[in-house]
Amino acid sequence: MTSPKPIQDEVHLRVLRLLQENPELSQRALAERLGVSLGSVNYQLKALVEKGLVKLGNFSTNPDKRRYAYILTPKGLAAKAALTRRFLARKRAEYEALKAEIETLQNEVDVQVASPPKQEK
Repeated sequence: MTSPKPIQDEVHLRVLRLLQENPELSQRALAERLGVSLGSVNYQLKALVEKGLVKLGNFSTNPDKRRYAYILTPKGLAAKAALTRRFLARKRAEYEALKAEIETLQNEVDVQVASPPKQEK
């Protein structure tokens, strides 16, 4: 099975992490924290609910009965763990590639400093 696009994985991971930490977040607050539109959050949440990763509950003790909690299901917790593993593996690979590029650039600078080009007269 192939994984969804890395960007989509990252968005789902960020949403799941925020909801696990703050299940009572409104869609508007979630959109602000993610830096995306309210419509995008609504779309993401619907997709997560349809996949069975998040369930919607309401605050029965809250006088504002329109308030909901977005609760990660056991399937959602497992998906979050899998997304975290993939994200971490991808970031480690990016880190190793960046580290190698930095080392190459540093070697180039060191060579240039050790033997600067001759100035034309």
